[in-house]
Amino acid sequence: MTTLITGATGHLGSLILEHTLTRLPADRLAVSVRDPKKAEGLGVEVRHGDFDGPLADTFAGVETLLIVSVDGPDEIRLQRHFNAVRAAADAGVRHIVYTSVTDADTSPLTLARVHKATEEAIRATGIPFTFLRNGMYHENYLPHAPGPIVSAAGAGRIASAARDDLALAAAVVLSTPGHENAVYELTGPRAWSFDELAALAGTTHQPVSRADRVAGLKGFGLPDFVADLLADIEVNISRGVLAEVRPDLEKLIGRTPSTIEDAFKS
Repeated sequence: MTTLITGATGHLGSLILEHTLTRLPADRLAVSVRDPKKAEGLGVEVRHGDFDGPLADTFAGVETLLIVSVDGPDEIRLQRHFNAVRAAADAGVRHIVYTSVTDADTSPLTLARVHKATEEAIRATGIPFTFLRNGMYHENYLPHAPGPIVSAAGAGRIASAARDDLALAAAVVLSTPGHENAVYELTGPRAWSFDELAALAGTTHQPVSRADRVAGLKGFGLPDFVADLLADIEVNISRGVLAEVRPDLEKLIGRTPSTIEDAFKS
């Protein structure tokens, strides 16, 4: 009865593995990574897993599979996700857990398009699933340099969550029964504004247009598709798209999720 976590050396995947190891025996766990050398010393079975290539051996004997969504341009992400879903079905995986995004099936976020299509592909297999619709990470918004906090979010609010809390929720799903065909909307405990974030940082919030935000992000050296995606998220924050607080994360982890203030202090 093997549970396999993909992307286990990434920011989210490594935290999911860490929490799952406190809940399941190591001999029931496996990970798949593009570079097995980076996974040495994890204490679990390490399998080579490249979503661009064959995955039959990677997913062989796996009962529960956690697919951590990959990065990249949409067309590449979709191809990789579809390849992983097909391989899971061919390998006889009995439960697919997938890290998705808030309201993936109805969200106007550009980011949601890949997640919606991936969820649909998973549903089409007929395999029991669990969709972990993660909100934005607190860590994405913590200032890393002095000066004003610049955004295209205006006065909008966002109910972000700590990456570690989201990882713990995934570990709970992997280690406890009763999550088949469940969709969890995972947010932090309250919605905050960029003005509030700036006050925490002792600075100011500088609202800008979408075009100026994209230009600024590209100026930092980000690829065009990343700059467009991040600006799109902020514009949708300004429209209230990510402001709703949901109870699912608290229910899964058994405590109040960390706040943006907690993330800033840590």
